[in-house]
Amino acid sequence: TSFSDREIVIRLLGAAGWALLDDLRAERRTGRSARMLYEVLGDIWVVRRNPYLEQDLLDNPQRRELLVEALHHRLADIEKRRDTSDAGRDAKVGKLLEFARSAVLDFAGSFARVDALRRRARKAFASHTHDDNVCFDAYARVAHATDATDWRVEFPFVVISPDHEHEIPALVRACITLGLTVIPRGGGTGYTGGAIPLDRLSAVINTEKLERVSAVEPVRLRGLEAPTPTVYSEAGVVTRRVVEAAERAGFVFAVDPTSLDASCVGGNIAMNA
Repeated sequence: TSFSDREIVIRLLGAAGWALLDDLRAERRTGRSARMLYEVLGDIWVVRRNPYLEQDLLDNPQRRELLVEALHHRLADIEKRRDTSDAGRDAKVGKLLEFARSAVLDFAGSFARVDALRRRARKAFASHTHDDNVCFDAYARVAHATDATDWRVEFPFVVISPDHEHEIPALVRACITLGLTVIPRGGGTGYTGGAIPLDRLSAVINTEKLERVSAVEPVRLRGLEAPTPTVYSEAGVVTRRVVEAAERAGFVFAVDPTSLDASCVGGNIAMNA
């Protein structure tokens, strides 16, 4: 994971929850109750950070119920161990338990929300691209969670790999209607994190199938008198193919990244390469 303990707790319990936990830890009276709370947060976090586990729980409601029951059981044990002799400290523990219960309830309800949104998304995309191009599986999501930086923040909600350029406008409109953040991605060779999802409700549109490229042709561009040697390229064309097209016509394509055989033209343009 790319997160510190503080960031993980804030994501699960909020900033107020972290402040309470940090305050209680400073008292040096942590023990069994603290370990049980960490176990609850750890179980939630490991599922959220592992799409394979998440998918397994989506497919197995009974297993999911057992996990949620175990989380509530640990919190109930913490409740039983509360020391009411110190009213101030006990109030902090009570508030922290309240945050933890909310996190467990949110976790338990997240599976139904994900399933419902997947159904809506598949229906929304169905008339714009082939069903096989819409991927909710763990492998696709993990493969599109990072780029060459290997920095991981969130896993995308869905990965869409359109067959044709003309499919994209309608797919983007559908994503916006569903409340999904749209992230275009090609070869995933960037070192700036431009293709990394920062939100769980993200749709990565993979352009690697968009690989139509023309021969060099003279095109009259606005503001220029003489025709300019031009190659028509879709976003998913690997940079090497444009280089070779230019060489065949006696020209040089000046873009020369180290990822020449993997980077795509769309990314070159997006990064102003």
